[in-house]
Amino acid sequence: MNEALLDQVSRTVDRQRLLETAVALIEVPSPTRSAGAAANRLEEILTADGFPVQRHAADWPEAPIVMAVLDSGRPGPTLQFDGHLDTVHLPFVPPRVEDDTLYGSSSADMKGGIAAALEALRVLRTLDALPAGRVLLTAHDHHEGPWGDGRQVRAMIREGLVGDGVLLPEYLAEPLPLAGRGVAIFEATVRREGAPVHEVLRPPGTPDVLVAGARLVSQLHAWNERLEKNSHPLAGCDSAFVGMLQSGEIYNQSPTKCIVQGTRRWVPPTGGAAIEAEFSQLLTEFSTATGTEIALEFTVQGSAYQIDPDIPLVSAFQRAHSALTGSPLPMGAKPFVDDGNTFVSEAGIPALTHGPAATGAHTLNEAVTVEELVRVAKLYALTAVEFCGGP
Repeated sequence: MNEALLDQVSRTVDRQRLLETAVALIEVPSPTRSAGAAANRLEEILTADGFPVQRHAADWPEAPIVMAVLDSGRPGPTLQFDGHLDTVHLPFVPPRVEDDTLYGSSSADMKGGIAAALEALRVLRTLDALPAGRVLLTAHDHHEGPWGDGRQVRAMIREGLVGDGVLLPEYLAEPLPLAGRGVAIFEATVRREGAPVHEVLRPPGTPDVLVAGARLVSQLHAWNERLEKNSHPLAGCDSAFVGMLQSGEIYNQSPTKCIVQGTRRWVPPTGGAAIEAEFSQLLTEFSTATGTEIALEFTVQGSAYQIDPDIPLVSAFQRAHSALTGSPLPMGAKPFVDDGNTFVSEAGIPALTHGPAATGAHTLNEAVTVEELVRVAKLYALTAVEFCGGP
């Protein structure tokens, strides 16, 4: 990479402007399915910066996606910077900056990363550094489960509002993930006929849904031990996890239902439909054995995927990372599911998750250093130059 360009990019990233952008986004609460105001704020920021903005309903008119394009005017590939504006449903924590660290809801997951991607777009425009092709910035709602179902990303894919490669500035700085597990959130509701009744007034033979639920948890735990034997060199192994068991209204009442909630994760190349069919069969057999009825809600949040390490996007990213830090990033697996899973598995578009080394995602203690946001902005700008310009 041209040393002069590296120096120009580093000097052009505006630390204060980046921080102000992040704060402006974070200060607008945006729980999943209610990210419209945050999307409007991002549109205002882009418009004030002179970027033409498009809005598309993308199957959720309550918060149309935000889209801006930086076009070199020369033929070439399109690199997409994509992020979600919605947050998990926790009490809102307003932004604050202390000791060069940004705190607040979505500072880590992932408005800080979106601000860094936008700063990269500004830098590329200021330097006229994009040798060919385009950079597409997109931001949307409907990411965080179980409230969101990923509909806006799928609509973007369906409508062609995508690039030839995608960077997602989620809170993962290392490794560079080339594979990831799929995940589904399940809710199994165990029911019996009749009404709730005092424990001493139960008719003989009344199924005990709480005992059945506990047995189901135990069975899933044993199943998990078997699933772990199905592994992938990068992605890890299959799993079944129970995180919640709910039943009853009072200590001496026989309830009519018990709810078991958790996740089912799997490695590539298995698809979500096969995983759901297997899970449904397990519950059917369990229902017969316990004399209960079981209703299953099985929501696939993202499918398992893997990426060829030799594709242009990976090569471009590693050249940029080496130029910025002196070495390529180690390759590995993505521990969580994000929209990159959907881009790869459902559209065949290579997607790399890389963002700031932030902390506290899905808690009330999200934090990210300003230095990390600056690093990501530089890296995204350099990757765009490498990807859009070719080797």
